[in-house]
Amino acid sequence: MSLSRRAFLAGTTAIALARPAWADMPPVDFNPQDVTEKARALAARPYRKRAMVPQPWLDLTYEQYKSLWFRFDRALWRDTGRSYEVDFFHPGLYFPRAVKVHEVRDGQAWQVPFDLSNFDKTDTFPDLPVDESMGFSGVRLRTELDQSGQKNEFCVFQGASYFRAIALGQIYGLSARGLALKTGDPMGEEFPEFIEFWLEAPAPAQKNIIVHALLDSPSVAGAYRFDITPGSNCVMDVNATLFPRTDLSHVGIGPLTSMFLYDQTNRTRFDDFRPAVHDSDGLLIHNGSGELLWRPLANPRRLQFSSFLDNNPKGFGLMQRARKLSDFADLEALYHRRPGLWVEPRGDWGEGSVVLVEIPTEVEIFDNIVAYWRPRRPMQAGEEFAFGYRLTWCTEPPLADPMPRVSNTAMGARHNGAEAMAGRLAAIDFEDHPLFADGPEAMTVHIASQQAETTEGVLQRNPETGGLRLVFAFDPGEGRYAELRAQLRKNGKMASEVWLYRWTA
Repeated sequence: MSLSRRAFLAGTTAIALARPAWADMPPVDFNPQDVTEKARALAARPYRKRAMVPQPWLDLTYEQYKSLWFRFDRALWRDTGRSYEVDFFHPGLYFPRAVKVHEVRDGQAWQVPFDLSNFDKTDTFPDLPVDESMGFSGVRLRTELDQSGQKNEFCVFQGASYFRAIALGQIYGLSARGLALKTGDPMGEEFPEFIEFWLEAPAPAQKNIIVHALLDSPSVAGAYRFDITPGSNCVMDVNATLFPRTDLSHVGIGPLTSMFLYDQTNRTRFDDFRPAVHDSDGLLIHNGSGELLWRPLANPRRLQFSSFLDNNPKGFGLMQRARKLSDFADLEALYHRRPGLWVEPRGDWGEGSVVLVEIPTEVEIFDNIVAYWRPRRPMQAGEEFAFGYRLTWCTEPPLADPMPRVSNTAMGARHNGAEAMAGRLAAIDFEDHPLFADGPEAMTVHIASQQAETTEGVLQRNPETGGLRLVFAFDPGEGRYAELRAQLRKNGKMASEVWLYRWTA
C-alpha cells in the first residue's frame, strides 16, 4: 500500500529552449474548453495505455537517472522577458510513460518535442535510444520569489497525477494529486495520470501562471485548470471536470499525500536519535458546522481508515505544526520547513466525508498518509462532474477566526511513582491565546471516548509556551483501539480546536 517517495518525488532534471527550433513548427488553435472536450472524448472510448519509453530508459539505476539533468539555459521562456521559466523532466526509471507538453500563446499551442541535447550528463550516463515514444515525465515552474532577477523553483508536476509546491522559505514535502481512486481497497489502488499539459505563456509582469492538464485512467478521464500564484503562500485555484468510464464508488477529491513515521505519541517504536520524523503531523478539518478538528497523525501497526462525515466542508488539510529545528534535530531533511497544504472547496460539494488513510511503515522514504474528500454519492459512468477548490501551500492555513491550536500531542505509559498503572496518559499542549488570559481556572474540559474509560483531566499553564496543557488518562482495557476526543470551553463556548485521536494497541 505504501507509495515510494523516490518513485514520485525523485529526480531534479528538465529541458527547454530560449529560441527553440520548434518555434517555427505549425501550431494548432487552442481554447481551454478543448481540454474538457478531449477528456469527454477519451471517456467515450475504452481506455488505452500510452506507449512506454524504450526499455534501456526503464533499466536506469537511481544514480544513473540523477546523472542526466536539465540545462537551465534552455528553459522555456528563457531570456524572453516573461515572468516564468519552465524546466522539463526526462522519463525513465520510475516514469515509464512520457507526457506531452505544449506552450500556449495567443490562442495557439506548440508541442514541445523531446531533445536529448537539452540535457547535461556525466561521463557515466549510458548512450540511450530516442524514438517517437520519448517525451517528458513532468515540468518544473520557476519565477522570481524573494530575489530580484533570479527565478527560483516553487512547483513540480511529475508522476501519475502528483504535484507539489512550496511557500516562500519552505522545502518540498507533501504532495497533492489530481484524483485518488480506490485508495486502500483490497483489489488495489488505481493511479490516474496527467498525460498532457498546456502552459499559458505569462506576460512580463504577470504574477500567476495557468496550467491545463488532461487526466486519464482506466476508470475516468478529466480536464484540469490550475491558476497558480506563488509567494508567502503558494495558492492554486483548481477546476476539475471528470468523466467516469465506469461507476465510481470510491473517489478522492483534493487528495493529499504525506509521510508520518513517529513523534511523541509513538517515539518508543523507533531507535533513532531524532525526536520526530514526519512531513506532516496532523489532519485539520474545518467542517460544515464550523468546528475546527485536529487529528494528530499516527503510524499504525495495521492499515486504518478514519472518516469524518460532513456536509459542504469549509476546508481540510495536512499540516506541519512542528516548526523548530530542535523538534526534529535533522540538519539534512529539515522537516521543520516542510509545507502544510489546505484545501478549500468552491461551490456545493454536498454530503460526504473527509477520509484519512494511515498506512504502516518502518522507514521514512515511503509516503504513508493520504487524505481526501469522498463524496457520498457514487459517480455514475457517462455523467459529468465538476469540482472547484483552492489549494494553499502554507505554514498555517488561511482561517478567518482560528481557535487556539493544538501545538503538540504526547503519549506514554501511566505511572504512580515507580509503579505502573492501568491505561495510558495523553498530554495535549494548546498554544497561548487571549482566550487563556484568565488562566486554566476559567476553562472547562470536555473529554470523551466510547471505547475507553477516561479521567477528568488536569489543565495547567505551560510555563515554556505560555499556553495550556491538558493531561488525562485513558484505559481501553482489552480493546484494540479507542477513539478519543477532547476540547476546552469557556463560558459555555468553544475555546479550542477539537482534539481527536485514534489509539491502537
